[in-house]
Parts: sequence; structure tokens; C-alpha cells
Amino acid sequence: MKNLFDQSDVSEVFERIEKLTPSSQRHWGKMNVAQMLAHCNVSLETAMGVNSIKRLFIGRIIGSLMKPMVLGEKPFAKNSPTDKSYIFTDSRNFGEEKSKTIGSIKKFFEGGPSKCTKYPHPFFGKFSPEEWAVFQWKHLDHHLRQFGV
Repeated sequence: MKNLFDQSDVSEVFERIEKLTPSSQRHWGKMNVAQMLAHCNVSLETAMGVNSIKRLFIGRIIGSLMKPMVLGEKPFAKNSPTDKSYIFTDSRNFGEEKSKTIGSIKKFFEGGPSKCTKYPHPFFGKFSPEEWAVFQWKHLDHHLRQFGV
């Protein structure tokens, strides 16, 4: 399974991010390309313990049941619900968000398993470092597909 601890998988993500432009159009969802990059960056920061989002009540009930599906082979479904802490509706600078996201991916990769957070995912609960790496790859893949790259 692809993940952000694998150099070739990280390189592939970087190549895809480089194909994004400020005018890249979404194929589904509500975010524009700069908002999507900000969203991905905050998710990466959560995985590295830079921020800690409070566990959602519904996640405490069904998150662990859904965790195997989200970490499985199938890509994330289009228009999946998102915690409001990860939704950006304000104007964002594409170049800044792109640079920040690339930097966060590099930091995640270079930090390796020892730098992953011990905090639970706000919906799915406890992730091992390897699960964080798979989840983050799948999350980035989902949003890069959202913008056609």
C-alpha cells in the first residue's frame, strides 16, 4: 500500500502537486485548489502533532469501525464529510499553500515513524505511525484526484 514513508510514493505526490496551478478546477466538492492545499496541510500537521483536533463524538462511536475501510485499498469516496476544523472557506494564496504542503510532506517523510503524533485521529481514533503514513497518502491522493492530477 502506498504511504508517505516510501520515497517513491512521496516523489509521485510531489510530481502531482507540481501539476497543480492556481486555476486548477475541482471535479467535485467545494474547496478551490488553494483551500484544498491548506486542508491537506492541516491534516499533515495533525499527523505530526503540530495541532490536536478534539475527538468527535460520532467518531468515538463509529470511527474505529470505519478505520479498516479508510485504510484499505479503495480510494476515498468523493464528497466525504470533513470535520469543520479542516474546512477552509477564506481566500488562500496558492503559492504559499503549495510550498507549505510540500514542506509538510517532506517533514513527515524525513521525521519518519518517531515523529508521528500519539494523539488519536479526530474521527478514526488511534493510528500507528504506519497507518498515519497510509492515511496521509490516501488523503493527498483523494484531493489530487479531486483536481485532476
